[in-house]
Amino acid sequence: MLFGKPYYLWKEEKERREGGHRPLSVRADINQDDAEVVHAPEQTPKPSGGGHGHGDGPLDMADVMVYQAIHTIEFVLGCVSHTASYLRLWALSLAHAQLSDVLWTMVFRNAFVMDGYAGAVATYVLFFIFGSLSVFILVLMEGLSAFLHALRLHWVEFQSKFYGGLGYEFAPFSFEKILAEEREAEENL
Repeated sequence: MLFGKPYYLWKEEKERREGGHRPLSVRADINQDDAEVVHAPEQTPKPSGGGHGHGDGPLDMADVMVYQAIHTIEFVLGCVSHTASYLRLWALSLAHAQLSDVLWTMVFRNAFVMDGYAGAVATYVLFFIFGSLSVFILVLMEGLSAFLHALRLHWVEFQSKFYGGLGYEFAPFSFEKILAEEREAEENL
């Protein structure tokens, strides 16, 4: 990631300067953060804002290396940050296990200390308390907490892998809009 693109751009620039000619090449042009593969003849000029950020000018390896270093650092920090965020769900599962152990130890295990009819009644009553606390604390409260954490993680970390925030207006998919554009195109013919 850090050296692959600079090497490729350097090699492509070297071939272009030496007059090397290939009939058709695949060139990766990076415009801001969007990567697209362009199939084009080698003789066509690079589009403005192409691979190294200067358009048709000569390749400046210092700019390319700085650009790649910045994006490599951002990528690595993002990976570490996302992993640490997902570890919160693991921590919630550990807290759930500890809380269920506390409920067992502090509530229901006391029912097994007594013998006879008192022990049977205590088991029945303490099981009801243990079951109610388990449902309300472990299932509802911790389930809601885990759900909210997972929802936040999907919204913040997972969505950031696909959304660049480059300033393009959001256009939701719409069959009505597509059909209207087709009707308009047919009318113009």
